[in-house]
Amino acid sequence: MTSNSHELTLRDHKIGDIGWIIYRHAKIYEEEYGWNEQFEALVAEVAAKFLKRNDPVRERCWIAEIDGEFAGCIFLVDNGNNVAKLRLLLVEPAARGKGVGRRLIEECLEFAQRAEYRKIILWTNDVLLAARHLYETFGFRLVEEEPNTLFGPMTMAQTWELSLNPG
Repeated sequence: MTSNSHELTLRDHKIGDIGWIIYRHAKIYEEEYGWNEQFEALVAEVAAKFLKRNDPVRERCWIAEIDGEFAGCIFLVDNGNNVAKLRLLLVEPAARGKGVGRRLIEECLEFAQRAEYRKIILWTNDVLLAARHLYETFGFRLVEEEPNTLFGPMTMAQTWELSLNPG
């Protein structure tokens, strides 16, 4: 295929991907939103916990690639009580508008259904407009909001959830 084909593929994470995910989150969110090292620390904590405790039957990390290049990622982890938590959705700036975020969320939802979770929750911030739009498109609803300055600039931290149909 030519480089103009923009072939989107998803794969499981492999050695080195998690470090890259931490780096790209830190750089992109600092450049686009002015977020600080506390955000990088949070991403690193989430990623390290995933690597140390990952249960492949209940948890996954997907890497999106376009023409073999990193285009984004998403995690789904067990949050206890048969609730999954969507974590670390990221779409590279050059890959935005190409269906990467949509495809990653679709994969998460399909996996969560197969794993028989009853609900998916996620935590985000109000300034992440494109991600919030996708969450709404997939039926997530905002259930909690509170001011947040953990990452530097004032934002509204938000908790969203999606109930899944059993079976």
